[in-house]
Amino acid sequence: MIEIQDVHKSFGALQVLRGVSMTVNKGEVVSVIGGSGSGKSTLLMCINGLESIQAGRILVDGTDVHARGTNLNQLRQRIGIVFQQWNAFPHLTVRENVMLAPRKVLGKSVEEADQIASDKLRHVGLGDKLDVYPSKLSGGQQQRMAIARALAMSPDYMLFDEVTSALDPQLVGEVLDTMRSLSAEGMTMIVVTHEIGFAREVSHRVAFFKSGRIHEIGPPEQVIGNPREPETAEFLKSVL
Repeated sequence: MIEIQDVHKSFGALQVLRGVSMTVNKGEVVSVIGGSGSGKSTLLMCINGLESIQAGRILVDGTDVHARGTNLNQLRQRIGIVFQQWNAFPHLTVRENVMLAPRKVLGKSVEEADQIASDKLRHVGLGDKLDVYPSKLSGGQQQRMAIARALAMSPDYMLFDEVTSALDPQLVGEVLDTMRSLSAEGMTMIVVTHEIGFAREVSHRVAFFKSGRIHEIGPPEQVIGNPREPETAEFLKSVL
C-alpha cells in the first residue's frame, strides 16, 4: 500500500501541501480532484520522490520514500508516473521509446526489451504503430505510448497526472479506456483528473483537494453524488 502521513510541502513561502494524510490499498483506484494549484500534482511528485517534503512521511510497501537511505531509482521502478506531457524522444520509433527504460534501467537484452515493448504497446492499442515515430501519432496515441512506457517497467503502482488535460476532447476517451482496462486488471492507481465522470465510474474512492488539504475523501457516490463539505459541492457545481 501507499501510506501518506501528515505530509507538508512548501516552495519557499508558498505552502502547497498542508498536512495531507491518505492510504491507498493494493488494487485500489483513488481519483484526486480539485482546482488548479490545490496541490494535487505536487502530491504525486512527492510520492515518486521527484519532490522533497518538509514534514511527514510517505511509505510505499513500508519503504520510506524520503528517508536518507532509500534507493529512489530502485523505488521508482515500482511506481510508474504519466504526466500531462508525454516527452517522447522524437528520433526514436514508438517501439524504441518504450524499449529504452527496460534496456537502460532493468538491463534487459534487446530481444527481451523488444518483446516487452511490443506487448505493452499492443496492450494499449498501439500494436499497429510500433515502428512509426511519435510525431506521426495523435495526442491520444502519444499519451497511450507514455502509459505503455511506464508499464514496461512492470510497476506495482501507477500515478496519472491529468493525462487527458492537454488533449482535444475527441481524443480523451481512448486514453480513459486504457486506464479503465488497467483498473479492471487490478492495477493500483492514483489519478489526478478533471474528468469527473471517469472518477465517478472507475474510482474506489475520490479525494477532493483545496488549498493543499484533503477536504473530503470517500466513495465516489458520496463525494461526487452527495458531497458533505460545502467546498466540495461548490467545486463540483463549477465543473459539472
